[in-house]
Amino acid sequence: MRDTPNFTGWHVAVIHREDGNTERLMRQLRLLGIRPTQQWAPLSAAELPDLVIVDADQGWDDLLPWNGAVPCPVVALLGSEAPGRIAWALQQGAGAIIAKPIATSAVFPALVMAVSIHEERKQAAAQLRYLEERVRLRPLVHAAVEKLMSVRAIDEERAYAILRDCAMRRRLPMEQIAAFILGGAEPLPEAG
Repeated sequence: MRDTPNFTGWHVAVIHREDGNTERLMRQLRLLGIRPTQQWAPLSAAELPDLVIVDADQGWDDLLPWNGAVPCPVVALLGSEAPGRIAWALQQGAGAIIAKPIATSAVFPALVMAVSIHEERKQAAAQLRYLEERVRLRPLVHAAVEKLMSVRAIDEERAYAILRDCAMRRRLPMEQIAAFILGGAEPLPEAG
């Protein structure tokens, strides 16, 4: 993420018991144009906010409705240096921490950091899925190369080069061209 987000109109769920910290936090969030809600109960998976701020000192595993992929940016409120509490915040997907007692000057940078980290995680996960799919389809490329080798009586390196050139000309992934060739939807490319 390169641009600093504009939080105006965002819904932020503050999962924390009401106290002086939450009062200061809620006031600062409103000054940023955010529509905050505060609760000390598990967050509903049906109505997820744009961002979650959660008490990492007293939070428990079922407080947030996800297990694995985190659907929105998370900021942890932390007054403790206990490694277990920090680990819990990370397991919940926290991309930033605001130390307690809350300093109002720490809120905006933490929100920006959490949104940025969340976007980076989403992009990395998408890239990983893409690469895993390409690896899963590699046997198709190998089979298409073998087919080219036997039909055209060429070596493996030349067959691979032909397949790669065909994919580049068509602007398609090699795996897709290989699937077309093996399925008969694409004529065998000419050695050229």
